[in-house]
Amino acid sequence: MTTEAIAVRTSTSSGPSWGRRLVDATPFIVLAPSIIATIIYVFVFTGWTVYVSLSKSAMFPVATLQGTKAYSDLWANVRWNIAYHNLFFYSILYVVGTLIIGLTLAILIDQRVRAESTWRTIFLYPLAVSFVVTGTVWGWLYSPDTGIQMLVRAIGWSGFKFALTGSKDTAIYAIVITGIWQSSGFAMALFLAGLRAVDPDIIKAAQIDGAGAFRTYTRVILPTIAPIFIAVVVVLLQFAIKTFDLVVALTGGGPGLATTFPALYVYDMMFQRGQIAQGAAAAIMILVALAVVLVPYSIWLVWRRRRESRNV
Repeated sequence: MTTEAIAVRTSTSSGPSWGRRLVDATPFIVLAPSIIATIIYVFVFTGWTVYVSLSKSAMFPVATLQGTKAYSDLWANVRWNIAYHNLFFYSILYVVGTLIIGLTLAILIDQRVRAESTWRTIFLYPLAVSFVVTGTVWGWLYSPDTGIQMLVRAIGWSGFKFALTGSKDTAIYAIVITGIWQSSGFAMALFLAGLRAVDPDIIKAAQIDGAGAFRTYTRVILPTIAPIFIAVVVVLLQFAIKTFDLVVALTGGGPGLATTFPALYVYDMMFQRGQIAQGAAAAIMILVALAVVLVPYSIWLVWRRRRESRNV
């Protein structure tokens, strides 16, 4: 056996070089901090929150357990039930309104209008603004002293009234309107991407069969982008369930309990009233609400991918 053959055999038997091993391990090294942070901040802290919710913790966490008493006290609390009712009511109006406006804007832009990029930028701009800024600005608009009511009265309509946030019967609608304004551009962008991805041959076939624009959209295009609808609904429901900063900036949860939301209740219990156990129980209930939305969606995604792979 020659010297060169021995060298080649030795290098082969010793495996890849350290440089090659480092290159192969680079993706794992880059992802490791994110994975570790996810494990700590999601799973570890969630487990800790569950433990605290089962304890007798008040101002500070304690190790003494009391079972599910915090949960029973939570659902017996009138304020929590009002907060959950407000969340349910807000979620329905917010999701439906955002879907309608977002889809309408997407269909209008899909007609190849002039200055399309400008319109897309205008409609997407609210998404770049934080909920705190949005709530603050819209709070000025709703205020009788600085907003729309003052402007219209200055024009000459002295009897005009527009103070949604000043009444417990209309304050929730102020949050709904503001939330829809914030998220409609996001829904529009997803719907527009779905509309542009539809096979043009299908649309041409429908037009050849004599279908008008309305029938083409309702019978051909919109059913084709049904997965986009589901994805948008899931994302919007997540936004609704986690609503906190918009309410704080716009109404502060008032008047009274008219716009109290679960996230606001958690903050108040934990950092204002010193009832950590009940605040943790409320946080777990929010997590359960998110799971009710995300788990079925994840299962549906897995089922859909398997069905598509079988069809291929």
